Amino acid sequence: MRRDNSIWVFFGLIAAGKSTLAENWAARHGMTYLNSDRVRKDLAGLAPTTRIQESLARGIYTSEFTRRTYDELLRRAEDEILCNKSVVLDASYQSRRERQLVREVAGRLGVDVFFILCHCPDDEVKRRLDLREKDPDAVSDGRLEIYLAQKDLFEAPDELPESSLFRLLTTGTIDDLLTELDEIFEVEKHV
Repeated sequence: MRRDNSIWVFFGLIAAGKSTLAENWAARHGMTYLNSDRVRKDLAGLAPTTRIQESLARGIYTSEFTRRTYDELLRRAEDEILCNKSVVLDASYQSRRERQLVREVAGRLGVDVFFILCHCPDDEVKRRLDLREKDPDAVSDGRLEIYLAQKDLFEAPDELPESSLFRLLTTGTIDDLLTELDEIFEVEKHV
């Protein structure tokens, strides 16, 4: 598999460990890291750690603002690919349509796209959400009620070919998870 000049999508429900893993994967392999929470708050003119306590469909979490956020993620990813850089996208990508848009961009640019579905048990999600609530530097606004709503809305990625979809249980240490991904994709550390 080709790994240079490619798109890596770390997706799944909130608190599944995708952001920690995606950011570390990008750093480990010299890729550009793009996070939906950061892009969303950037578009709203907010600092990344500004806490927003709105429900799933209000304020910067309306479907319209979410559309802007995901479009901006793809725009920024395309800019990086055109500069011959690989990109890590970190977002829930909970709908088949959102994942298809990524695949269309990759196809148009002639690059590979890899989807890593991050998941963990509910009790671990709750533990992580509790820790996040107490972290003043947390960027995500995810809370238990949002997780439960998102869980009902998440569309299984059965449209993705097995050659580009990898499911990863994220209960291990970050080092073990990164090593597991390195072995799956047969890549060497960049840094």
